[in-house]
Amino acid sequence: MRTDAPKKDPLYQPGILDGVPPVARYVLFNLADGVDAAAIKQALSRLAPLVNGSDVVVGIGPSLVKALGAEIPNLHEFPDLSAHGVKVPSTPGTLWCWLRGSDLGDLLHVTRKVQKALAPAFTVRHVLDAFRHAWSEGGHGRDLTGFEDGTENPEGEAAEEAAFAHGLGEGLDGSSYVATQQWVHDLDAFEALGDQDRDHAIGRRLSDNEELEDAPEASHVKRTAQESFDPEAFVLRRSMPWMLSMQAGLMFVAFGKSHAAFEAQMRRMAGYDDGITDAMFRISKPVTGAYFWCPPMRDGRLDLRRLGLGTA
Repeated sequence: MRTDAPKKDPLYQPGILDGVPPVARYVLFNLADGVDAAAIKQALSRLAPLVNGSDVVVGIGPSLVKALGAEIPNLHEFPDLSAHGVKVPSTPGTLWCWLRGSDLGDLLHVTRKVQKALAPAFTVRHVLDAFRHAWSEGGHGRDLTGFEDGTENPEGEAAEEAAFAHGLGEGLDGSSYVATQQWVHDLDAFEALGDQDRDHAIGRRLSDNEELEDAPEASHVKRTAQESFDPEAFVLRRSMPWMLSMQAGLMFVAFGKSHAAFEAQMRRMAGYDDGITDAMFRISKPVTGAYFWCPPMRDGRLDLRRLGLGTA
């Protein structure tokens, strides 16, 4: 009699591969002054049981890796890519949590648990609430400009190939390198554009999301076409809209097997390849930029061996 083999827990934090949730919180932590490696490890050991990689996804900043005397290959700080009249700032972070759910009240309570687990070694630096907008049956939400977000995301095995490290060894395989940027939209500037100018800025028609073959080279789609790079620059986007009072924008989040693919796209957007800057900068601007390493999972628990903590 045949029985199916038990399904193995994934090596990656599963929330990365899941679609964006109805609501989310991005919580950034700093190290408190004078904290030593022993206190950091104690705090992370308290945090680890709260992290299932699904409702809570965690990223470790390069400075935190260094403070622990560890080394993660291919991890480095986000570079300042400001050039050609546009600003792409670097605002390095220490520890990043992406809290995922369907109720902001529940996420508040999760935030408090995470905060208490990390205290006093870590302090909250910034919290941003985000949400899913105009969700469709096709599995894509929309940016606050009305354009579908994540159309070119890889799927299935291609998504796993793009988003997670492999072939690097135990404690690294299944990890992910995430780039985060908070973009602030100028919705007045966007609304002042004519219909054709809006479509040309993005490179798609707002009405049906069809890509425009005759879009200008500055269009966002042409600047970031993942297959047009050498090597190809595929990432898994998990961006979400945010708003605070009357200010709003997109929390851009891209997971990769390294930071190389995102960085290639961002450099082209900023005009490093050919002096042409992405039309997106006419209607939005990034105010933060940070890289983090999302540890893998082992037997359903956060695998922190590469940071000297073992499996939680």
